[in-house]
Amino acid sequence: MAGPVPELEDRATRCATRLCDADRVLLASHIDADGLTSAAIAASALERAEIPFETVFEKQLDETAIADIAATDYETVLFTDFGSGQLDIIGEYEDAGDFTPVIADHHQPADRETEYHLNPLLFGINGASELSGAGASYVLARALADVQSGNEELRSTEETSADSEWTDPRSDGGIVTASGTSDARADNRDLAALAVVGAVGDMQASSGELHGANAKIVEEGVEAGVVETGTDLALYGKQTRPLPKLFEYATDVHIPGISNSEGGSLRFLDGLDLELKRDGEWRRWSGLSNDEKRTVASALVQRAVSKGVPASKIDQLVSTAYVLPAEPVGTELRDASEFSTLLNATARYERADVGLGVCLGDRGDALERARKLLRDHRRNLSNGIDLVTREGVTHEEHLQWFDAGDEIRETIVGIVAGMAMGNEGISRSKPILAFAAKNEDEVKVSSRGTHNLVRQGLDLSIVMGEASRAVGGDGGGHDVAAGATVPKGEEAAFIERADEIVGDQLS
Repeated sequence: MAGPVPELEDRATRCATRLCDADRVLLASHIDADGLTSAAIAASALERAEIPFETVFEKQLDETAIADIAATDYETVLFTDFGSGQLDIIGEYEDAGDFTPVIADHHQPADRETEYHLNPLLFGINGASELSGAGASYVLARALADVQSGNEELRSTEETSADSEWTDPRSDGGIVTASGTSDARADNRDLAALAVVGAVGDMQASSGELHGANAKIVEEGVEAGVVETGTDLALYGKQTRPLPKLFEYATDVHIPGISNSEGGSLRFLDGLDLELKRDGEWRRWSGLSNDEKRTVASALVQRAVSKGVPASKIDQLVSTAYVLPAEPVGTELRDASEFSTLLNATARYERADVGLGVCLGDRGDALERARKLLRDHRRNLSNGIDLVTREGVTHEEHLQWFDAGDEIRETIVGIVAGMAMGNEGISRSKPILAFAAKNEDEVKVSSRGTHNLVRQGLDLSIVMGEASRAVGGDGGGHDVAAGATVPKGEEAAFIERADEIVGDQLS
């Protein structure tokens, strides 16, 4: 295997071989953007390897979900974008002979090992910033293609040997082109596009770009012709938002007089000597020429400088864009960031099947349903952000928090918390915790930080895990974003412990 992450090759090959030996596989995956792309990559690889499989999704891989999986008659279960943190529970069923787990994940592993466990953290690679769940699935998919190709060559060699004739088993299968370059679909390199979407959706693009093993996957995607990269404005919505809305909602770097101001954004654009409307409609960033983009970007930077925005913030206006060239210009699927948001919209409203369909190429019913969910999602996020900004947050010494009760869905409260950071009264210099009702007995807690806080020592995975277990709950995730479930009534004790841990990390 000549995969993108050499450190994982041996383990990936071992996992792939186990899958090829299975009569059929149950594919179980998380439901967020990273989980959906992980599942789509794994599903595509299994289908191409002609391994029968069924797919199930879980919002949370808890004891009940694992027990339900064990109750099926599948002997092999492939877990993607979760499983590592639940290895202690999974291991009990493995020991009992209920199923053999194959895990492609990037979360912190439980104190237990299993033979077919593909996780970057086991090999010194940061799973929060260098390889996503989709990236781990991609590494596995590349290995699966390699193992399957080797099996086919072996079978072909045996058959030709029996016939006393020899033919190149690759000469008609498209696995190797005349130039000797592996076909992107045959070796699964075309799935790099989904891996990039998953990494971006998992907030792994720090300082404007993907790093580490993720960057290697980007390189393979570029070589395969399924990913394009370039320097561009670091604004969300470049494909789909009309220009005034693009700049009005550009709040990651706040530009006085433009950000959060419809009138200010319109005045800024009207002051440029450019034809930014066509047939009475505002154009989109993706439809501008390179010269027009440079003119607008230059004016934006000049405005930021004139309003006293620090140089370090102005630098954040530019980042690396990840574009999927096979998708139409001006659609959500063209830009990795917008694609991931579309997927999150399906996941947060229990329609993982729709997100998977889009990932697998359904540009009909699935895409239309996803777009409807995205419109609803945006409206709910906007209402949630307005609520939090209006009601405010409570500041502890080292963190800030709010309790949304049942006014914000527990599936989106973490996104709302992250987007609200930086609004009036909500600091970006402290991590934020958000509570939302989950059921009669439990409360969901989501946390968000910034990459700058992570560089100072923040690890929300540890914060949420330790604080939740201290009050009889459980949690985990990544350093910059994590979640937990705690018993109702234990919120105050949870906050007190979490504040202590954050203080220790940032001291």
